Amino acid sequence: MSETLKAYYGLPEEVKFCKKCVMSNQRPSSVVEFKHRPFDKKPTINFDDEGVCGACRYAEMKEQIDWDRREKELAALCDKYRSDDGNYDCIVPGSGGKDSSFVSHILKYKYGMNPLTVTWSPHIYTEIGWENFQSWIHSGFDNILYTPNGKVHRLLTRLAFENLCHPFQPFIIGQKLIAPRFSALFGIPLIFYGENPAEYGDNMAEADRPTMFPSFYSDKRNIDELYLGGISARELIKKYGVSIKDLNPYLPVNGDRLKEIGTEVHYISYYLKWDPQENYYYAAEHTNFQANIERTEGSYSKYSSIDDAIDTFHYYTAFIKFGIGRATYDASQEIRNGKITREEGVNLVHQFDSEFPKKYFNKVLEYMGITEERFCEVINNSRSPHLWEKENGDWKLSHQIT
Repeated sequence: MSETLKAYYGLPEEVKFCKKCVMSNQRPSSVVEFKHRPFDKKPTINFDDEGVCGACRYAEMKEQIDWDRREKELAALCDKYRSDDGNYDCIVPGSGGKDSSFVSHILKYKYGMNPLTVTWSPHIYTEIGWENFQSWIHSGFDNILYTPNGKVHRLLTRLAFENLCHPFQPFIIGQKLIAPRFSALFGIPLIFYGENPAEYGDNMAEADRPTMFPSFYSDKRNIDELYLGGISARELIKKYGVSIKDLNPYLPVNGDRLKEIGTEVHYISYYLKWDPQENYYYAAEHTNFQANIERTEGSYSKYSSIDDAIDTFHYYTAFIKFGIGRATYDASQEIRNGKITREEGVNLVHQFDSEFPKKYFNKVLEYMGITEERFCEVINNSRSPHLWEKENGDWKLSHQIT
């Protein structure tokens, strides 16, 4: 094994765990990249000199914020954009999960806004996901359900898995672009997203700003700058017969049009203290959101990211590449919000992080058009040597949180 590949994906070779939560320094930035290729170096979550991750430091910062003043800023923002003629005055992207249900409902029924909700369709709707989506709409919202070209999206999902071990990459790009795209189409200048990436330790330099840096648009929609599924758009067109028109949903939105409209993307978490568990309680009460009847594979939770059958594989592939599974994400978040202790989080990680998501396995294989053997081959080729070792024929993480 080449020394340069000792740690894949540009990850730090020394594995460290946060002193406050259970997150490790292997967690990559969640910033959407349009140039995402195998083994590209990606920034990882920041750890300070005391061994505390950026997300935990941000949780401490939140305790010092004057939330009454921030809420007044939200009210003033809504006053500026609120429609008085029945037109939509803001866009809320989401799936009808706990977070988008909370954001859209509080904007409409507390602040008097008239949101258009927009949804980038999951790959494979789960039963509970579809029920929650319908409950969301029937709690009082107009919605546009955008479903990308199924043939192309399945191809991109397969390529993203095979080349990047990241089957969610095309979905994440489309999901990120859908609200700005409809802003451009309908001339609606105000968009509300849920949480600032600083909640997860990303983009800490922008932790105290209400708006998203506009990386979702481009003054020149250059297809040569687009990578999907780990290959260039040009290669997609040449090798797989994909038309440039088929790639439109994944291309950055026309910047000139958004500047003309004056599109702004705001994080509701800047104005209202963000707490996913409290969002769940709110959504359950106001939009009839339902948790699953069983815990999610790979974790102990029942109410987060439950609308898409590929969700569990998104987290499982992160576990393979970074040694960070779904229980780590869930427990870290709940430690920061004071719901569980770090000791409880460590135990939950040990119990659930490595669990294989078998419930939808055959459906996901069918969707991507690959065999179980090919799936296992990609998974094992994606294990970074600095994280994994074989013991008695079985793969085992070299570093375990204590």
